[in-house]
This record gives sequence, C-alpha cells and structure tokens, in this order.
Amino acid sequence: MSITDILSPSDIAAALRDCQAPDSFSHKKFFQISGMSKKSSNQIKDIFRLLDNDQSGFIEEDELKYFLQRFECGARVLTTSETKTFLAAADHDGDGKIGVEGMTLFTY
Repeated sequence: MSITDILSPSDIAAALRDCQAPDSFSHKKFFQISGMSKKSSNQIKDIFRLLDNDQSGFIEEDELKYFLQRFECGARVLTTSETKTFLAAADHDGDGKIGVEGMTLFTY
C-alpha cells in the first residue's frame, strides 16, 4: 500500500506546494489540503503505518522531520521549529513521540 492509495496525488502535490518555503509548514493546513483531515480513523491508521518508517508504532522526532518526504521523495525536510511544533501538537503524553491517536486529532 502507498499513500496515494488513500490520498489523491493532486491533493498531496497541492499540500506540498503550500509548504515549500522553510518554516511555512502547518500540520493543520497540510492535513486539510492533502485530504487527510477528511479520512476515517482506519485510513489515518493506514497512513500512520506508512509514515512510521521504523515500524515502532510511533513517529519519533527524527522520523517527523522527514514527514514531507514520506509523501514525495524530493520534498524538503521540516525545520527544527516546524518539527517541534508538530510534535508538541500531537504528542499527548509528552514522551517525545506521536502515536496513531495523535494523528487522528487532526481529522474531522
């Protein structure tokens, strides 16, 4: 399975275009533009598994900085500030990593 089995390639491209400049990434806006915010919890779980590069069941800060590259190989790396902001928004228990429930926060 790939992310484009769940999300439209054109929506992914639009979301990536919106945050090309360093420090322009907004996780809420990215979820909206890419269509992730309208996906079911099961679809978000599938996307989460694709984003969890080491398959640990969590997305750690080191993985999170490559978030955009999981959608497109040539995408930029998140800045330290963007990574920390995203992590803080989705890390429920302050353990420095995001579980799948943290990703579902951004869905409707």
